[in-house]
Amino acid sequence: MRRALLPIALPLTLLIATPLPAQTVSPAIKAALADPSRPKADSDRDAARHPGELLAFAGIKPGEKVADFMMGGGYFTRILAGVVGPKGHVYAYQASEFIAFRPAYGDEQKAAVSGRANVTPLNMKLGEVAFPEKLDAIITVQNYHDLYLSFGGPALADAVTKRLYDALKPGGTLLVVDHVATADPEFKVPNSLHRIDPAAARAAIEKAGFRLMSESKLLADPADPHDKNVFDPAIRGKTDQFIFLFRKPG
Repeated sequence: MRRALLPIALPLTLLIATPLPAQTVSPAIKAALADPSRPKADSDRDAARHPGELLAFAGIKPGEKVADFMMGGGYFTRILAGVVGPKGHVYAYQASEFIAFRPAYGDEQKAAVSGRANVTPLNMKLGEVAFPEKLDAIITVQNYHDLYLSFGGPALADAVTKRLYDALKPGGTLLVVDHVATADPEFKVPNSLHRIDPAAARAAIEKAGFRLMSESKLLADPADPHDKNVFDPAIRGKTDQFIFLFRKPG
């Protein structure tokens, strides 16, 4: 399925300055958010995370094949399962390296997919990530910076990003949401603050062949000083985040 998006012909600086129209949250997304099987801890976070508007911006629709890349506790996996519905499919990926570091990630993956026939868990190594079929969309939320942690780095990040590119259908999209860092072209900040420089991230993703289609300021927070670890109690849950939507040409 090719995803209808307007081509981008503007530099990033102009995109940042240009306000985006409000996103219309579809009935499928609204129903997925209202699903009573979602954990209360998840639904309590909706006001801060704006999942409805975010998935509307990404253009996720019923019937699509989608991956939740580095799924964390499964917050978006559960929502995506409801949005794509029985004719769609979600691949919930968590890196085996992360599960080895924190076994609870494996337990959380099992809990997120339990009872959801249209969700398949995957947990191969990052450098081996692949999917059983070509995808319409991939989302990765607050996790792209993890590719640059000390166990990985730019070489691994480039290889994984290329694998994500290859996993998509022509016209497929990649949604990247992450915590904003100050200028850091050498990717030193992810390991200390769990943030990433938006310009450096964009350049790395475009190097794999992606084209930036649009950007949203939905999760922007000018009060964030960008100099604290995102897990610092003073800033946790209140970080400045960028949202990029990329497209695989075709």
